[in-house]
Amino acid sequence: MRGASRASFAGLAEQLEGENITSAAVATRLGNELFAVVGLLDAEHGLRRALSDPGKPAAEKAAVASALLHGKVTGRTESLVVAAVESRWATSGDMVDAIEQLAIEALVLTAEAEDGLDDLEDGLFRFGRVVAAQPELRAALASTSLPADGKDELLSTLLRGKVTPVTLRLVTQMVTHPRGRSLPVALDMCASIAARRRQQLIAVVRSVFELTAAQQRRLADALAAAYGHQVHLNIVIDPTVMGGISVQIGDELIDGTAARKLAAVRRKLAG
Repeated sequence: MRGASRASFAGLAEQLEGENITSAAVATRLGNELFAVVGLLDAEHGLRRALSDPGKPAAEKAAVASALLHGKVTGRTESLVVAAVESRWATSGDMVDAIEQLAIEALVLTAEAEDGLDDLEDGLFRFGRVVAAQPELRAALASTSLPADGKDELLSTLLRGKVTPVTLRLVTQMVTHPRGRSLPVALDMCASIAARRRQQLIAVVRSVFELTAAQQRRLADALAAAYGHQVHLNIVIDPTVMGGISVQIGDELIDGTAARKLAAVRRKLAG
């Protein structure tokens, strides 16, 4: 999002925070209703443009949104969508992106209410790893020939009982309504929103061996001290590491692996 859109989203996020939602049922309904609004605006291009048109008075756009939603969604959902259409956006797509992010935030609140933020982050990460390792599954989930209901059924078969309901709901939403994103990008977005809820960073740790609980604690503590935030570790067992570990946080790679050192030696020999 551009500057103006980021400021508008910040205002919406503050409004959502001000709702002080602590009920999983309330948060889930809000998230589902906001996702439904996103689906409507993605399908109705004329409506989306009209509601995000900077040349139209905010009150006029708010009236259209209220007339469309009143009595069909909760007052909380209606209020957030009205606030979104009253805000200024660089593009109509930014407005819909913002409503989608609010929907994800709401389902993250569901996980928080159920004390399941760890499970949500782990479930999103592990599912992403499964998809990355299975090209046929990845192709099926990305296929335009498989209808959304078919993808929903496939995901339910794969994941029900293995991840939390909120994890399954988010994964299903990202798969069936990708909105132009690849699945890894969509899952990373959800995981980042969940991590931000706890003001945590996500570190992808690659190691040839499984780290013990004590090693994970020491690594998390060291990274937290370095970055000034709690750090959630996603551990990947990678035989190519050949000893040592690598840690990636966002775009930053902290690489202490034997494979990296060996590659450096090879480069020197080649030179």
